[in-house]
Amino acid sequence: MQTSPTPTWDDLRVLLALHRHGSFLGAGRALQVSTSTAARRIDALEASLGRPLVQRSSAGTAIEPDALPLVELAEQLELGLRAARRSEGRSDIGGTVRISCGEGFARPATRVLSDLRKKHPALQFELSAESRLADLARREADIGVRKVRSASPVLVERLAGHLSFGLYAAQSYVERRLRGGHLETTDFGRHDFVGYDGELARSPQMQWLAAHGATRFPFRTSSDFALQEAVEQGQGISLMADALARDVPGLVRLDVDLPLPRTPVFIVFHKELRRVPRCRVVVTAFAEAFRQALV
Repeated sequence: MQTSPTPTWDDLRVLLALHRHGSFLGAGRALQVSTSTAARRIDALEASLGRPLVQRSSAGTAIEPDALPLVELAEQLELGLRAARRSEGRSDIGGTVRISCGEGFARPATRVLSDLRKKHPALQFELSAESRLADLARREADIGVRKVRSASPVLVERLAGHLSFGLYAAQSYVERRLRGGHLETTDFGRHDFVGYDGELARSPQMQWLAAHGATRFPFRTSSDFALQEAVEQGQGISLMADALARDVPGLVRLDVDLPLPRTPVFIVFHKELRRVPRCRVVVTAFAEAFRQALV
């Protein structure tokens, strides 16, 4: 037994327009096609289904009662197509992603996450910025941005790039203490520095400064934001990440005849999260942003 062809959207949209406007002329105008084209579509649809769908008269047109289910189908298709157009370029990725990073990564990470929510508005983020490393193996966070490697076999580490460092000071400090902006390798001991305290006092940056003779630290802090503010206020010189300091107004990168340190940056997550869409999209966004910002 031969079955009737399935009506196409092009056919059904003409039937829907006839139902709404009551004439082939009105339907053609609504769809921006000629009256004869609209009529041919309906003739072809009726022929394919083997039954009349439209009552034609000098007063206009009316849909046959048994054709109303096709009109309802056309309305559903129209609504579905409108929803698809509204959500074009978006996805149904959603849920909460918990991110752990040092305070220095908080602002760039926030920019990445804010851009990501424009594409995936169902995503939610919890960003923890602290010097303590969250235990990703115990799922204290989903994703970590770190400068140290982990020995845990359940964690996946992706090298995002290398963070380069420079010696920075405020223009006021340079004018007062460092005319020309050049720091002699033998002069570390007579200059003021801004550095870390607490757990960060053992950081590679502090070790590098100590190894080259820096002893005067009139301002120490456990906060990256406070450290930057102290440098901006002319409190001393600091070893700062180029990616964070180079765009700060009023800071000067000093010349020094020494190789400056670099440190790797890793994006870390539990291996069970590799196939979780909400985590995968965040890892990808971080990797792309860091690839552009780091060396």
